[in-house]
Amino acid sequence: MEFKDLRIFQSVAAHGSISRAAKSLNYVQSYVTARIKALEAELDTQLFTRHSKGTRLTSEGEKLQVYAERIIKTMDDINKAFHDTEEPSGRLNIGTVETITKLPEILSMFRGLYPDVSLSIDSDVTAKVAAKVVDETLDCAFVSGFGRHPAIHKAELFQEQLVLVSSDGGASLDDLKEKPMLVFKEGCNYRRNLERWLGDEGVEGEKIVEFGTLETIIGSVKSGLGISLVPVSTVAASLSAEELYGYELPDQYSEISTDFIWHKDAFLTASMNKFIETVNEYKENNIS
Repeated sequence: MEFKDLRIFQSVAAHGSISRAAKSLNYVQSYVTARIKALEAELDTQLFTRHSKGTRLTSEGEKLQVYAERIIKTMDDINKAFHDTEEPSGRLNIGTVETITKLPEILSMFRGLYPDVSLSIDSDVTAKVAAKVVDETLDCAFVSGFGRHPAIHKAELFQEQLVLVSSDGGASLDDLKEKPMLVFKEGCNYRRNLERWLGDEGVEGEKIVEFGTLETIIGSVKSGLGISLVPVSTVAASLSAEELYGYELPDQYSEISTDFIWHKDAFLTASMNKFIETVNEYKENNIS
């Protein structure tokens, strides 16, 4: 088995097509087909099923993919360790929850200092983003209310204040408990805090409406669809304009940290080291 065969295998798995994988790798299609067949013969198993639109991993292919990812990651780390320079370059894969309002300032500061580094931003809920840092799909991430994980370094950036928002300024908290919760999907810690508050208040069978973006959550609250628990910083203008009305909850539900995380065992490239420095400098200079 040759290392390049694992690269070819991973490309076919990622593209779901031998022809698309061949194009991305700059190989002729017949060569990619031959290498996949040789890999299947060596392992004495079928790695892909072929269909009219391309290929799909078999259960045995999915098993190989786990090992291939580990081997390729190790080889990439070796290359980084021996070829990395002091001048930041390449790409950083950064995860974030959607509500980190200070992220654009941090990214702008970094890009101003290190314009040769490309940035790829992946937005999701805290649990999903953190999982990608653990498996090293992401280099680092900005999350909310992160606890502890044996594989993760965490630096708390600041404490965020959450506010319960509604379109009805005359409602009581008891009234709002009966409204649908407008939230991100499971794994969001704002949602977790809202569910904890309702549970502690004895509310059972709460009504949940899930959304994919903060914009749609806030817009739906404004339209009267329900309530949500969000950072004050994301709705300050709407509260001032009385498009939304805020209700304070006890500290155990309304205070949450914003955290910067990265993998403890990952090789830190020059770009990653400089990004960590930039985050720390931003924290010292801008976050009181």
